[in-house]
Amino acid sequence: MVTAVVVGAGHAGLAASHVLTERSIDHVVLERGEVANSWRRERWDSLRLLTPNWQTGLPGLRYDGPDPDGYLTAIELAGFLDRYAAFSGAPVRTGTTVTSVRRTGDGYRVATDRGELDCRAVVIASGACNRPSLPPFAAAVPPEIVQVTTFDYRRPDDLPDGGVLVVGASATGVQLAAELRRSGRPVTLSVGEHVRLPRTYRGRDVLWWMDASGVWDQRHDEIDDLERARRLPSPQLVGTPERATLDLGTLAAMDVELVGRWAAVRDGRALFSGGLRNVVALADLKLDRLLGTFDDWARSSGQESATPPQRPAPTAVPPSPRLRLDLCGGEIRSIVWATGYRPDYSWLDVPVVDPKGRLRHTAGVVDGPGLYALGLPVLRRRRSSYIHGIEDDARAVVAHLAGHLAAAA
Repeated sequence: MVTAVVVGAGHAGLAASHVLTERSIDHVVLERGEVANSWRRERWDSLRLLTPNWQTGLPGLRYDGPDPDGYLTAIELAGFLDRYAAFSGAPVRTGTTVTSVRRTGDGYRVATDRGELDCRAVVIASGACNRPSLPPFAAAVPPEIVQVTTFDYRRPDDLPDGGVLVVGASATGVQLAAELRRSGRPVTLSVGEHVRLPRTYRGRDVLWWMDASGVWDQRHDEIDDLERARRLPSPQLVGTPERATLDLGTLAAMDVELVGRWAAVRDGRALFSGGLRNVVALADLKLDRLLGTFDDWARSSGQESATPPQRPAPTAVPPSPRLRLDLCGGEIRSIVWATGYRPDYSWLDVPVVDPKGRLRHTAGVVDGPGLYALGLPVLRRRRSSYIHGIEDDARAVVAHLAGHLAAAA
């Protein structure tokens, strides 16, 4: 018997463990692989965080290296999380896969491939990116085309020579489109809803503005359409030493062909939406509004600088983006699906998952007594989606957990 079980030893699970230890709540952290397993095993080689290093921090430990304005690689972040696990003395059991969590009396029985544990509370910190999310028509793609998801992709050389169709224009999609184009391959990018951001604005990293202006502080109960906010794709950003902006205009200048959202496969052809111009215009409009929010904050807070307000040029759209692409003619040899992820709660034998596979929770308090969640998008605030946002979430969720234990005592 242990008081609490934390599922997952990524940044969210380790933060939860640290706060549980602070409150003297005995617990164990169960991890199917290693600490920071997804960062080690399920990321492409060139990946860097979108957030600058000065934003990399967990309860009690922050980045203290020589490059605060740089961007950690996935392996560097895994090293930071290793150091954090040792620093906090997290009771992690690696190589332990949770196969079932079910209600038993006043607590839960957690079954794993290495035995069972009874506990009074469970913190689900397994993340929202456990499985790639693919459209049903992916099965209709001709078999001679190599299809990979962002879980499979590591480097351009893993793909066959020839054209690549990248599907999805969030951070992952634009980064991989750029990388593949630099490898010499013809690249077509299928563009759906996206969030456009410049890497820097008025001389500072754009995420400094998100933080300083309070945009990231917006609470879950202040957001008009919370479910939509939780589904927003990651912004079009890349972490590079030169702090370069990577958006659709950058890709077009590299001769990446832009097409609309991939809607269907019919008779061996990919059919694309004709709404590319509208999707791009909406992203540009939202960017303009966000930068206006930053400018208003700068004026009201006395943070005006010598760098005046500026606006990126509107995204140029091809005059007649093609609406179909023959998948059988050899032009496309591989497809990279950058269409997002979904969580995997197949092991959760408690009725707290909705018909779309999403965990039912309010600010991390799950619809089951003693069940909690951490590490999900916009869990409590907009900053929840990022590593530096986990501390406030962990402290609030563990405070509720402690209250639950006290009430049941």
